[in-house]
Amino acid sequence: MQPKIIFTVTNDLTYDQRMIRICSTLAANDFEVLLVGRNKPNSIPLPPQNFQQHRFNLWFNKGKLFYLTYNIRLFFFLLFHRFDIICSIDLDTLLPCFLAGKIKQKPIVFDAHEYFTEVPEVVNRPFTKSVWAFLGNWLIPKVDAAYTVSASLQDLFTKKYGIEFGLVRNISSKKHTALIEKSSIPTPPKPILLYQGVLNEGRGLESLIKAMQSIENAELWLAGEGDLSKYLRQLAIDLKVANRVIFLGYLLPDQLKKVTAQATIGLNLLENRGLSYYYSLANKTFDYIHAELPAIHVAFPEYCIINETLPIGLLISDLETATLVNAIQQLLTDKDLYQQLQDNCVVAKGVYNWEKEAVQLIRIYQSIHNS
Repeated sequence: MQPKIIFTVTNDLTYDQRMIRICSTLAANDFEVLLVGRNKPNSIPLPPQNFQQHRFNLWFNKGKLFYLTYNIRLFFFLLFHRFDIICSIDLDTLLPCFLAGKIKQKPIVFDAHEYFTEVPEVVNRPFTKSVWAFLGNWLIPKVDAAYTVSASLQDLFTKKYGIEFGLVRNISSKKHTALIEKSSIPTPPKPILLYQGVLNEGRGLESLIKAMQSIENAELWLAGEGDLSKYLRQLAIDLKVANRVIFLGYLLPDQLKKVTAQATIGLNLLENRGLSYYYSLANKTFDYIHAELPAIHVAFPEYCIINETLPIGLLISDLETATLVNAIQQLLTDKDLYQQLQDNCVVAKGVYNWEKEAVQLIRIYQSIHNS
């Protein structure tokens, strides 16, 4: 019988590219895999995968009651389902995973996609932060294995929790990217500035839309939705740039790859609103690289490391509107610079790809299973 891993998240599974990559890879390497999440009011049917998927239906979709009901449902689900390894994705599912793992005497793994107590939604809410920090300080040192998404967070967590964290970065698949041929993608009439990700605070989105007042020779495409969706749409109308700011909504991973292949410039504009963003290494970084798309990144440590080794975009020190306009116009007008960065992206695909990163992932789970 194949060893069974259950992964637990609080999203609806559909758009979680990292978890799809992880689960698909392990399922292809002799593990039985189940990914557990939850249905949202706007959730679409799940596409078939080579692993199992399960979503809870809950009465509450946000806030304290959501986390409480989700954790209770998850705990009892895990009690009555077989697993050989349980993996909690981030702090918001760790308690039920830890309890179920201890009761069943099975290994517990912690996968930190972010620095949970330092995300903008938590960092300025003292009580909420203290609750999650207490759970982290109590439970993380007791797990059997842990890994995270950037070398900066790996070092920070290893020191903070006193256990060795591994590194499994959120990197695009070379094989999957190869299926998207740029020559088969229609060329838009204007250059496309692409942001992919949630439309939440701390992503530089307001400054970006304001910058479009000065950039008349391009369109801004926003792929995703979030807490600021309604506000940003109204802002584009108020600033009279709605005809050049296109909201694409949620896109399935394959749809997103095709959109990215049409773009001219990628955008990764996190604000310094906590250590989670400051030490991040966003998956969009590698999506842009694999689409051979020069991008604009904020000069946080992980992006500096990549760009110092192999420049794949421009680094900016702040998100002032004038700074964004200057960086965008530089990439739109300096053809030699753009070509150099694009050529570097081609090389970077051979350095940063899931095929290489997956080796460490498989090693972690094989080691746990064999111990």
